[in-house]
Amino acid sequence: MFLMIRARFIALALTALLASSCGGNPTPRPLPRPISGNPPPAPVQVASIPQTPPPAVAGESAIVIDVQSGRVLYAKNADVQRAVASTQKIITALCVLDAGNIDKPILIEASDGACEPTKLYLKAGDSYTRRELLKVLIVKSANDVGRALARDTAGSQEAFSAMMNRKAASLGMRNSNFLNPHGLTEPGQYSTARDMAIAARAAYRSPLIRSYAATKAFTFRFNNGRTILLENTNKVLKTLPYCDGMKTGTTNASGRCLISSGSLNGRSVIAVVLKSNTPNIWSDSEKLLKWALERPPAS
Repeated sequence: MFLMIRARFIALALTALLASSCGGNPTPRPLPRPISGNPPPAPVQVASIPQTPPPAVAGESAIVIDVQSGRVLYAKNADVQRAVASTQKIITALCVLDAGNIDKPILIEASDGACEPTKLYLKAGDSYTRRELLKVLIVKSANDVGRALARDTAGSQEAFSAMMNRKAASLGMRNSNFLNPHGLTEPGQYSTARDMAIAARAAYRSPLIRSYAATKAFTFRFNNGRTILLENTNKVLKTLPYCDGMKTGTTNASGRCLISSGSLNGRSVIAVVLKSNTPNIWSDSEKLLKWALERPPAS
């Protein structure tokens, strides 16, 4: 009996040894990686500040930000509250896009023209789509167009102003108060260079706004068949090849203002210049874009 038990134990031991030596429980091999037609996403580039000192600008407030990261590359009195004129039409455009139905027709009313020029002089009773009017708003900065879009989007100018302030707050603009859709001067209406850079960065993410902001000129057709060539008020679009936007503004209170954008060598930046003057607004913006972008490619 003892010998039988011993023999059975030896047999079991030999079986276990053979299984181990023959790879009975081999180490699992790693699964092959799935083959994809798309390369892995490029790592996010962290914006670097140019090594050269920033240029002097005549504008009383200014800021330059990297579009991708939002990093501030340069700032001058960026948090001083001041009138920003028609640059605030960027917020108007964002509110109109948020409302959706971009091809909805708008019936023009006489009250839409109750503002100072610049105007397109739309005729009451005519009809245009939100898309058509939004392009005019960005390219030519027509104030009557801003009023028509505001009334159509929110029901009244006052309701639209409240919409603008809600939008600004949602973007993190903490130092702004908007009272109309066009930027004509009103007591208590203000923003800052930093806040307008935040708005411009949001607008830059919209393909529609970006395409309009980069449009040098286009032909607008009125309902009666008459056409007019509308040229972009941003002169830097014509002097700097990589400039691709964005919005001008001018009133007596605001001085000359410009939010400009550009893309070069893998970088995109936005430059805001407020309270400049006619001889310097274009050169201020060009100098800032060149300083931020004309350097070795991002790596």
